[in-house]
Amino acid sequence: MEQFLQQNSWILLLLVLWTIPWKGWALWKAARINDKGWFIALLVINTLAMLDILYIFIFSKRKGLEKSIE
Repeated sequence: MEQFLQQNSWILLLLVLWTIPWKGWALWKAARINDKGWFIALLVINTLAMLDILYIFIFSKRKGLEKSIE
């Protein structure tokens, strides 16, 4: 695996460039709606942005709707 990453370091760079913006956006949304559980989960769990994307487009909207109704 180490040899593969050394020969193909661009893959690692591509994964980092893909993950960081999604992680930042998801953390920002979780902080804005005071969703502490999701904030901690998103901060700790790294799923190549899959969890972050699900939170942005599905879970944060549910919480946001609940808060706007109150």
